[in-house]
Amino acid sequence: MLRITELKLPINHADEALPAAVCKRLRITPRELVRYKVARRANDARDKMDIQLVYSVDVNVKDEPTVLARFRKDRHVNPTPDTRYVFVAKAPDGVELPRPVVVGAGPCGLFAGLILAQMGFRPIIVDRGKVVRERTKDTWGLWRRGVLDPESNVQFGEGGAGTFSDGKLWSQIQDPRHLGRKVLTEFVKAGAPEEI
Repeated sequence: MLRITELKLPINHADEALPAAVCKRLRITPRELVRYKVARRANDARDKMDIQLVYSVDVNVKDEPTVLARFRKDRHVNPTPDTRYVFVAKAPDGVELPRPVVVGAGPCGLFAGLILAQMGFRPIIVDRGKVVRERTKDTWGLWRRGVLDPESNVQFGEGGAGTFSDGKLWSQIQDPRHLGRKVLTEFVKAGAPEEI
């Protein structure tokens, strides 16, 4: 599979423009394009009169080695990188180990618990706050009435501090261990749309 990066199209392009642009970029016919999948899409709005969508596209083509050789000096056409998460350890079979404790039921704590469980370590997740529904009531009580519950507020409880924040997005560009991809893969497994 090949990855084409920096493939630009107008923001209002037709659906069929993307496979056509892939074929044009690789100098192949539509019959040689087996399939394609958008790996990344971003907006380039530096020129407000000409906003572009910038794609990274993973492509299967007939005779991939020949196509790849044709673009060996082109930094925007390469083999698709393997972005699968690789577990750093695995619990030994048949050995009863102490169970690791994860402190905090925010996004990091929940994913740490998930990864540890997937590696076979049977983690215990603890948090001093309440579940999200009760915690939300307590937090609104603080914001509206000034009543602080020291055990259930923005800082403590299921969902972590991000429950009451729009959060920060991470571009995943410098993510050699593919942690962000692992999170998105788990979201899709749990029912999120694949295009997230």
